[in-house]
Amino acid sequence: MPQPSTEFGEELRRRRLDAGLSLTAMSAAVHYSKAQLSKVERGIKPPSRDLVRLCDAALKADGALNALGTPAVAGTPVDAVPGEVDEEDWIMQLSPEGRGQFRPLGRRQVVGAGAASLMRLGLGGQGPATPAAGIGMLEASRSLFTHYRRLGQSVQPGFLLPALIAQTHTLRELSAHSDGTTRRELLELASRYAEYIGWLAQESGDEQAALWWTQRAVDLAAAGGDPALAGYALVRRALITLYQDNAEQTVALARRAQSGTLPPRIRGLAAQREAQGHALAGDHRACLRALDRARALLAADEGSPDATVIGSMHLPDSVGMVTGWCLVDLGRPGQAAEELDRQLSLVSGDALRTQARYGVRRALAYASNGEIDHACALTAPLLDGVATIRSATITIDLHRLARVLARHSDHASVRRLGPRLGTLSRLPTS
Repeated sequence: MPQPSTEFGEELRRRRLDAGLSLTAMSAAVHYSKAQLSKVERGIKPPSRDLVRLCDAALKADGALNALGTPAVAGTPVDAVPGEVDEEDWIMQLSPEGRGQFRPLGRRQVVGAGAASLMRLGLGGQGPATPAAGIGMLEASRSLFTHYRRLGQSVQPGFLLPALIAQTHTLRELSAHSDGTTRRELLELASRYAEYIGWLAQESGDEQAALWWTQRAVDLAAAGGDPALAGYALVRRALITLYQDNAEQTVALARRAQSGTLPPRIRGLAAQREAQGHALAGDHRACLRALDRARALLAADEGSPDATVIGSMHLPDSVGMVTGWCLVDLGRPGQAAEELDRQLSLVSGDALRTQARYGVRRALAYASNGEIDHACALTAPLLDGVATIRSATITIDLHRLARVLARHSDHASVRRLGPRLGTLSRLPTS
């Protein structure tokens, strides 16, 4: 829990007075009560993260208030251990109730643990697979991957993870029995599966599993002669630190992924993530520069139309959507709401997870801008989707929205929404 900060309160008061704003005017600008602002200025009450952002923007502090009011974050380490793609057995257990467990083991561990008696479903013999087998598996797996990604928009991660893990294993095993171009393409596709599994693991709330699978994706891609995915892995790791509210590490990881040797799409996605990190830190100018760079890089992308898309395939204008996202964290909720309105109108209604993710952000923008009833009207139809897809990352924003709305319990719309919103916005306790 944030602690009262005399230093932040004193700086807030100094900047408010320098700007010629009374407590009443400041209250109207940030949509917090005069009483709460007064307590924060006197160091009696700690400022919320949202209040810090709004005050920083309202007083044009360029991140100075953000720096004072944001505690240091100690998150999950973002460096995973590289592995050998052919020196590891994957053990998956599925229960009749639908639950599953996955555990990677080194080959020696498998034998030592007595697991060698497990039913073997892999390829028999040591000979190469026929070219037809490899090509057939590639075609089928590419088609399946597109369908899995679409399905991931409308179901919770646990429904997809067992099938995705099994498919990744099959591609990895078949690559060991294939040669040349077929082996490379099998490993490349396996790496895309593994990267997607990592994202779904984060969506399910397991950051360690997300990091493990992201590293496996890098290992598989490297084994197939594609070092570029290591750059995108940095973008994925930066997403984890973003949701940990760690602006500094998010920016650092995203910058590492903008090497000139990487494809424009990966560098463009990295620039977007860097912008989100700058927004967390309250650095408006740096955020806009990164967004401009992202737009230029993504426009320059000349990837093959047949290649598996890296990053989201459900955002018609990803830079525009990320701009709206960043404006919320920059304490500019009115501008954010306008941009997110525009962008969400372009997103397919079938993309339930994307609609929920950015829809909750839009509702948060309206709520932070004092438009409480409209925020509630936007939130209510999202809750069925939120309950269906079970996203740990969306829950973080939903929790933030619930906290903003809780300050306005005098609104009937907030009271109607409260019980279900409270249930769905609960963060894990461990």
